[in-house]
Amino acid sequence: MVSAELWPFLGALAVVYLLPGADMLLVLDTATARGRRAALAVVAGLATARALHVGLAGLGLAALLLRAPGALTAVSLAGAAYLAWLALQILRAPLLPATGRGGSATGTGIAAAFRRGLLTNLLNPKALLFCSLLLPQFLVPQQGRLALQVLLLGAILVAVGLAFDGLYALAGERLAPWLARRPGLQRLQRRLFAALLLLFALRLVLP
Repeated sequence: MVSAELWPFLGALAVVYLLPGADMLLVLDTATARGRRAALAVVAGLATARALHVGLAGLGLAALLLRAPGALTAVSLAGAAYLAWLALQILRAPLLPATGRGGSATGTGIAAAFRRGLLTNLLNPKALLFCSLLLPQFLVPQQGRLALQVLLLGAILVAVGLAFDGLYALAGERLAPWLARRPGLQRLQRRLFAALLLLFALRLVLP
């Protein structure tokens, strides 16, 4: 792929990763509640899910899902239920103590954080459809080796996502001490994140 096609692709990815979504909220909430290591584990889970979506899109699974609305509906319902569960756990999480980082009802441990990131993105069929719609727009048939181009674009998609999510993790960690001294804002932040996750859950099941 030449630079003429690469820059618009990077611009499209930057717009997508800057838009608030369930992935961003999960990283920020984990960073504030559990710290950098847990947040980076979520980031790794998200990256793994995106890599799987790229592979599935390259194999044409997205087209199969469109032809099997029952399967698409099942994945959407599972994803919506998982986001609703995450929203409930955020509301139940204890507030951060003023002198340190508290626990989180969304689970403890690096493995649990990785699973949350993986499932949040993997159970989102719109992420799979996004990959299947975006990647072909930047393929250059004249250059041949379409499979290699898909691999390159997919690697860039995952890498850019890692960069943005990593920044969100660092921002959330920096925000934690400030929130710890303001319980009222902590409660507001938890309620806002939970409400947004519920909204994203509804978007998965509504046409």
